[in-house]
Amino acid sequence: MSAEHGLDVRPPRYKPVAVIDIGSNSVRLVVYDGLRRSPTPLFNEKLLCGLGKGVALTGYMSDGAVMRALTSLRRFRALCSQLGVEQIYAVATAAAREAKNGPAFVAKARKVLGTDIDTLSGKEEARYAALGVMAGIPDADGVVGDLGGGSLELVDVQDGEIRDGVTLPIGPLRLIDLSGGSMKEARRIVDESLRGARLITNLADRDFYAVGGTWRALGRLHMEQNRYPLHVLHQYRMQADAARSVADLVSGLSPVSLKNIRLVSRSRAETLPFGAMVLERLLLRSRARAVVLSVLGVREGLLFSKLKKSKQSADVLLSACWDLTRRYARSPEHELELSDWTDALFQSAGLKESPEDRRLRHAACLLADIGWRAHPDYRGSRSLTIISQAAFVGVDHPGRIFLALAVFYRYEGPDADSAPRDLLRLVDDDRLYRARVISAVMRLAYVLSAAMPGLLPKIGLEQGSGKSLVLSVPKRNSDLIGERVDRRLAELADLMGLTPKMITA
Repeated sequence: MSAEHGLDVRPPRYKPVAVIDIGSNSVRLVVYDGLRRSPTPLFNEKLLCGLGKGVALTGYMSDGAVMRALTSLRRFRALCSQLGVEQIYAVATAAAREAKNGPAFVAKARKVLGTDIDTLSGKEEARYAALGVMAGIPDADGVVGDLGGGSLELVDVQDGEIRDGVTLPIGPLRLIDLSGGSMKEARRIVDESLRGARLITNLADRDFYAVGGTWRALGRLHMEQNRYPLHVLHQYRMQADAARSVADLVSGLSPVSLKNIRLVSRSRAETLPFGAMVLERLLLRSRARAVVLSVLGVREGLLFSKLKKSKQSADVLLSACWDLTRRYARSPEHELELSDWTDALFQSAGLKESPEDRRLRHAACLLADIGWRAHPDYRGSRSLTIISQAAFVGVDHPGRIFLALAVFYRYEGPDADSAPRDLLRLVDDDRLYRARVISAVMRLAYVLSAAMPGLLPKIGLEQGSGKSLVLSVPKRNSDLIGERVDRRLAELADLMGLTPKMITA
């Protein structure tokens, strides 16, 4: 499996890299643990400076906004030094490229940071946003929409390729300026811009991938409204009608009302109604199937673009699971053997699975031992929490819960009825059954191998003739057979509707 998925068995070496994003609304620093396929943020800080506020009317960024941004960048440079950052990638977007004092600001910012700053064109910004979405959702098929303070970047993605793109001047800060704060006038401006965007027609019966803090805030509100049990924004999916409904509701609220809503940042209360209105009008003009949130955007797309092609093609979910395995499992090599061991069983038993099912099975095997350091009574619940709330990407919410349940049942037993019911409703019966079967295979593997590598490849586990489940143990290893092994084999056989059979040779 390690060769198949490009997994590196060497111990991880982390070399922190930073991305500084100087946007029209916020200035943000994110420090990642390395330039890798599945980087994890070590530090994340933003300040809403509002560089784009007033640019549409005056042509200039305000002195106050510029001063706040430069002060933030000075702190960011100090933080990068404190964190041992070896490489800083800095970009500036709509406000800096459009304002007449943009070049002067970028020159000062460059001096403060001590590193180069790329002022991205609208096309480049759209490309990086699309790369970020594809880095976290490799099978993305639809239109990516990255809403910043000054502009909306739209780009079509399909089959791992970036297609048509367009930049529209309808970011919330710009709309507030041009409309004088009138929602009615802002709606007219948005409708006019969208009317000329033929890319909107590409959304028919496809997904809209929403990038940006404004739309993530809408996702949080939708989660709360529906009492959704998993508070993970990445790949949170809203049917188009539901997304339009919550966007329409928020667009009609005043900043004062929004400041009283716990889930809404007070600093975002002014811009959120206008960003919500943009989404509502976009969905009205398209026949999008659903809105899918992506927490990855320009910053992650920029890092992704720096990877070698071989690293870009690696599976982002398996890479993240492998990182967790190397940190927490007793023997990472054993988890690779476990993946191969389940391959043999699924093939011999003719258990149907799609390529995605197989991928999730491998991911579950990699995560199977991450709870071993916890107290025995809490290993299942701890594993469930770690996996369901992990910061990895490349998996939708049903897939994430499948992984969590497979490892939960590995500790609690496949018949355990203590899994949270609100999470169980996110997976269908087929995936729930598969999670139980895989957990039973894991339980058998661990009582045989004691979580150490080298043994599983010598032991056979397959469906034999006459509806039997056959465990073949070499004679030289027969002392490992005992009551616990018998019970675990019977447990798995019962789940599969088979008769357990033990062979030593």
